[in-house]
Amino acid sequence: MNLVIVFFQIAGSLGLFLYGMKLLSEGLQKAAGVRMKRILNFMTGNHFVAVITGILVTVIIQSSSATTVMVVSFVNAGLISLSASIGVILGANIGTTITSWIVALLGFKMDISILALFSIAFSIPLMFSKKMKYRDIADILLGFGILFLGINFMKNSMPDISSNVGILSFLNSLNSGSIFTIIICVIIGVVLTVLVQSSSTTMAITLTLAYQGWLGVNMACALVIGQNIGTTITAYLASLGASTNAKRSAWAHIIFNVSGSVLAVVFFKPLMNFVNLITPTDIFALSGTALSSSLPFYLALFHTTFNVLNTLLFFPFIDKYARIIERLIPDTQIYDDNTYHFTYVGAAFMDTPELYMIAIRDETKKMANLASQMFTKYRETFNKKDIEIEEYITWFRQKEEYADQMQEQLSSFCVKLIQDTQTPTNAAVLSSIIRVLDEIESITDSCLNLIILTKRRISQGWSFTDESAKDLIAYQMLVQSFLDFICQHMNQSLSHEQMAEANDYESQIDGWRNILTSEVQSRLTQDKAEVKQELVVLEKIRHLEHIGDYCINIAEAYNQAIKHTPVLQRVKKEKIAR
Repeated sequence: MNLVIVFFQIAGSLGLFLYGMKLLSEGLQKAAGVRMKRILNFMTGNHFVAVITGILVTVIIQSSSATTVMVVSFVNAGLISLSASIGVILGANIGTTITSWIVALLGFKMDISILALFSIAFSIPLMFSKKMKYRDIADILLGFGILFLGINFMKNSMPDISSNVGILSFLNSLNSGSIFTIIICVIIGVVLTVLVQSSSTTMAITLTLAYQGWLGVNMACALVIGQNIGTTITAYLASLGASTNAKRSAWAHIIFNVSGSVLAVVFFKPLMNFVNLITPTDIFALSGTALSSSLPFYLALFHTTFNVLNTLLFFPFIDKYARIIERLIPDTQIYDDNTYHFTYVGAAFMDTPELYMIAIRDETKKMANLASQMFTKYRETFNKKDIEIEEYITWFRQKEEYADQMQEQLSSFCVKLIQDTQTPTNAAVLSSIIRVLDEIESITDSCLNLIILTKRRISQGWSFTDESAKDLIAYQMLVQSFLDFICQHMNQSLSHEQMAEANDYESQIDGWRNILTSEVQSRLTQDKAEVKQELVVLEKIRHLEHIGDYCINIAEAYNQAIKHTPVLQRVKKEKIAR
């Protein structure tokens, strides 16, 4: 019966620690979201910057698994290169050691329950704040508090084994330092981390067991090495079904950690002696209570030293390493250039929308640039007869279909993130992105309709008069300028001056529409009016004016979401029937 109680106490303590880690990680991601995204912008810099990025992001979000999953997702979306992702992964392995230092320095050197209760107490009033940033801070404090409580309960739940000769004898046999026992302990560390999917959690368990006297130096260090292998399972699971580059990034993480761990096993004693040399106390000269109380600090230093040395070993060969990975994992995916693929990448415990907003926004900007490209290509055909119009029609249909696929896949992804998110801020931004995607897709529809009208003009042998051509060219250039303005400020909340400029664009477009429509109506009253030709001109004017409407809707959608203030919805023009 006592054994059952102890089991549930340890399991409950571990559950508290895991939940606290999850709250802390998600709270830090939400609170530092913008700052984290600025740091991630440096990923495409040199390799040293990539490593520093990996360290900083992992320290900020308190999870190397979250960082590696994020890196895999960005590689999958084509936001960063394979070599840049390897640099970030190297840094993440160093950044994750901060958790072991927190546990080693705070978890056993003071009454951590007091610190936990203080953290929880300060979080309570912040939970009910109207400001989102204070509620994010509340999650961080609450996460810290629950994490510390988990450590405290875990520490107190471990039974005293000093009087149990059988268990002591078994543990001493695993602590012998032989190559066989080292490999056994490494495997135990791998399996435990794979089951928990968090090296920070298994590291906390190892430190607690060491502090309670369950583990010797050799056994504990071997467990730490195994945990470095086990943590790669998260990135591997995230890469399943993803692009070839995402798989390469995950396998780069696996091979890096496994290779470093193998070297650590081969040079196990020299590595331990080196760490002991830079430790304030001689860990090998201690025994009993003195060893147990000093071992957590030694293990934290061993964890950090092992990862730093492994990173230094691989750092000069990042580019060569990337090329080796590319040869090991060839690109077997063959995609049609006219077929869009957006693969969702996620992982257990780490699936927060903050990690994927950059990818979504980048894809949205690509879609806007596609719409601008289509409109530019349409203008090439204006008032020309000697062009292969069928080739243009085929190209426009392919691009319009591609835009439809982008809208469908990205909108579905946004809906999933809205269902997962716990913050009104993210929900508002994601809702605005869905609206923006719809508006951009409508622009591509209008571009397709414009080129179809061009085909009708060419097939009938019509051409515009010099005066009407001049006015239509000016009108089209105005629409192009507005579309370029929107692409330039995509994913941004416009300033008051920029919003005024956007409104001015739309006013000018509406003004030109009225002028050109009046001119068409005037020509229709003449005796020799080309009615069908003038109706084509009216259709062109209508589609051009629609593009202006879609552009202003995009600007207002971002302002509404990012500023979190109600915006009077424009009366949207009736869209073209699909």
